[in-house]
Amino acid sequence: MRDDFMGLLLNLFNPLTLGVMLGGCALVALLQNGPHGFFRAFAALSALWKSDPDKDMLLARATMTKVDHIANLRGLQCTDRVRSANPFLAMAIRKLADTENVDRFEMWAQQMLDDRRARHEKVHKVWQSIAESAPALGMAGTIVGLIGMFSAMDDPAKVGPAMALALLTTLYGVIIANLVAAPIAARLADLTERELAWQVELCDRMLRVARRETAPVRRAAISAVA
Repeated sequence: MRDDFMGLLLNLFNPLTLGVMLGGCALVALLQNGPHGFFRAFAALSALWKSDPDKDMLLARATMTKVDHIANLRGLQCTDRVRSANPFLAMAIRKLADTENVDRFEMWAQQMLDDRRARHEKVHKVWQSIAESAPALGMAGTIVGLIGMFSAMDDPAKVGPAMALALLTTLYGVIIANLVAAPIAARLADLTERELAWQVELCDRMLRVARRETAPVRRAAISAVA
């Protein structure tokens, strides 16, 4: 029984066929998205187990409370005393401390968020390209296998390998699309939405602080205290 199962697994694994399928999917994704987006998609795989938007959101809220407190006591120029290990949060704090015009800060925040969303969407498209192309390539392999099978009907020894090729390419296409590429694309899209949610919230809070601290009455009050 065990030997039969192991034999079945060995029959399902064909390195050459699998390699051709993976190479074909990669080529389609590369042609559709370009080399920059293609390589960024594989670099983004580390986010699947490293990224924690909920933790980042709690850190951002706690840090923003400190920023708000310092701005209320010392003004915007002193908010860069707050340190953060998160690159986006640290950049936003520095930009807030340097801002003298609320509209410019708002434009910077909107542009940063739009650029981040665009970069992430390019990564999602690569994995979606692989998910969409894998079944089609599997079907193409099936057709090639069937052609080989029918052309070798007079030689029974050649029918089996051709039929195996026809079935394995379809199987590999389904696995690559539904068990690998599509779940990765969905997971990365979910992480993007959750990450952008707390970043939008952070920028909105910073914008409210900037408007409060740059109000003429507020600036005069801080100058009088100083």
